[in-house]
Amino acid sequence: MTEKKLKILLSNDDGVHAEGIRVLAEALQDIATITIVAPDRNRSGASNSLTLEHPLRVHEIAPRCYSVQGTPTDCVHFALNELMQDCRPDLVLTGINHGANLGDDVLYSGTVAAAMEGHFLGVSAMAFSLVGKQCFTTAAQIAKQLVLQHIANPIPDNRLLNINVPDILLEHIKGIQTTRLGARHHAEAMIRQQDPRGHDIYWLGPPGQKQDAGQGTDFHATECGYVSVTPLQVDLTAHEAMNSINQWLKG
Repeated sequence: MTEKKLKILLSNDDGVHAEGIRVLAEALQDIATITIVAPDRNRSGASNSLTLEHPLRVHEIAPRCYSVQGTPTDCVHFALNELMQDCRPDLVLTGINHGANLGDDVLYSGTVAAAMEGHFLGVSAMAFSLVGKQCFTTAAQIAKQLVLQHIANPIPDNRLLNINVPDILLEHIKGIQTTRLGARHHAEAMIRQQDPRGHDIYWLGPPGQKQDAGQGTDFHATECGYVSVTPLQVDLTAHEAMNSINQWLKG
């Protein structure tokens, strides 16, 4: 009897035509049926935003490949609640992001947010990022390895996984480490310029430098040549602070 083929939904925040998602789809096509639902353009930094005031326009630009005029979260929400509601995927994978999603980056990342939407809607999910923009095939092979691991032994504890891969050849990867999120200093100052009409315009400054990047963090692992796997959760409650806040409210 033929074993049922895995169904995987792919999305990202770099856009449906990005190299990262193309390479990821190619690496997985021999072990899974792939459906791509991704933004029609780069939506990096979109975080968990949803489009609420305009309808989503969706175009099938190739077989099982859909371009959405919306955010990464829109894409996964549409895929799971409409497009694939009768044949839900076994996994939601996002990326491969063009650049790292380490530490505080996860708060802003559309790649992580898209995976989180899949997790929130009850599908196991992993977000993949390349700490650079060259060796996408390395990250794709790591992704395939972790998908096969999931098939053999599903992700425990119903956790979303944030995975960052060093931008080096696969043979130079030293291994895979379970890590915690590091932290950055505050982002650098806004950059003020003027448009051709003399009006002020502003650009967000670059991300802050590493602040908490010691052993055990995602920053440290990737710098040392290891793949970083960080389990994330949707519940943002600071449970350890419940008693102190309760006392504070009582005065």
